[in-house]
Amino acid sequence: MIELGLARVSRLVQPSLLRWKAIHIAGTNGKGSIAAYASRLLTAGGVRWGRYTSPHLIDRWDCITVDEHAVRESLFRQVEDQVKHRDRQLGLGATEFELLTATAFEVFNREQVDVGVVEVGLGGRQDATNILTNVLVSVISNIGLDHEAFLGNSLEAIAGEKAGILKPGVPCVFDGTNDPVALRVLQSRSAELKNNATIADPGAIGQQIPKLAQLWEHGDFEPHQKANMACAVLAVRKVLAQIKPDKNIDDLIPALSSVQWPGRLQHISLRDIVCHEQPALLDGAHNGQSAKVLGQYVDRKLRLAGQPVTWIISASRGKNLAELFGPLIRPEDRVATVAFGPVDGMPWVHAVDPIELAASVKSMCGVTKVREFGGQLLMAMEWASAAANGGPMAIAGSLYLVSDVLRLLRDRSSSQ
Repeated sequence: MIELGLARVSRLVQPSLLRWKAIHIAGTNGKGSIAAYASRLLTAGGVRWGRYTSPHLIDRWDCITVDEHAVRESLFRQVEDQVKHRDRQLGLGATEFELLTATAFEVFNREQVDVGVVEVGLGGRQDATNILTNVLVSVISNIGLDHEAFLGNSLEAIAGEKAGILKPGVPCVFDGTNDPVALRVLQSRSAELKNNATIADPGAIGQQIPKLAQLWEHGDFEPHQKANMACAVLAVRKVLAQIKPDKNIDDLIPALSSVQWPGRLQHISLRDIVCHEQPALLDGAHNGQSAKVLGQYVDRKLRLAGQPVTWIISASRGKNLAELFGPLIRPEDRVATVAFGPVDGMPWVHAVDPIELAASVKSMCGVTKVREFGGQLLMAMEWASAAANGGPMAIAGSLYLVSDVLRLLRDRSSSQ
């Protein structure tokens, strides 16, 4: 279950014992990508770092990364056991996310990282990661409506929760593509705390970071990727000024050209599983805002000459299905609905029933070619491959579905 608050995790972690400094990232969309870009810049700058993101993609421990490599399973389990033992001793009853957060922070201690790149799990103000005290820079990505039951049902309320990670005197970076309502909330809170806010405006970045503008001129980057990259660059520039003033951010920019964040506009080969030669698009868009971005990308890149798209979709219970799939699916498309499997460490997460999902997309999107496959992902992929007949294919709606696809690909590859 989700139970926000800092009382339990503060006793579980003991923030005063953390020996590393943090880049703390909140927001609705783009947090993981900003973390990936920031990590790559730190590598280029010779900084030893750890990264904590959620949810995991394949195995629970792959949400904890040190210098571009997922933490060793043996170390993860050893630290996790110690954290759980401490939780029982103190009688805290910590949530799964709090236990995972404590494990990640202790792994960073063990691995002697200099900087921890930490993604907020949910919201900000009461998120378990907000026990961090030694923060070098706070970053807030694009904010939209999501998790309204926990964060509020207005952009203003949600922005207020995200702004809860800001700390007095700690520099911060805000995504300049945010809605003006959200930016006003963030800037107002920043002014109260006197913490030197910088707005990451991709349109004006050429004046601030000319090397980044040059990278964009020679690369194929989507607007949201540019916004996330701008946030990461400006954040790491603030970090380097504090811990490595001899490093110039301009010299590190080329390292960003090869960064790929799995499950976001990821093109994958399915040839080891089904007879589909063309790479399929894999994206974990799971709210209305990210679905609009994905829909625009699909319209530009996949619907060439009016080709229909064949989809494999799933969604978590509680999601607004109209906002999620309305921007994606067209009447001429073909759709396979599936349920993702149990999520390790998140027993409260469940998929929308594929039959219910199929009925919803039929009525919402006017699509007629829909098949439901229960929890049979492989069968759904085989049907979708045949239905696509060499045409474009996309898998979307849930990061947990992304996890199942990547796990299936890994298992099939290792068995050959």
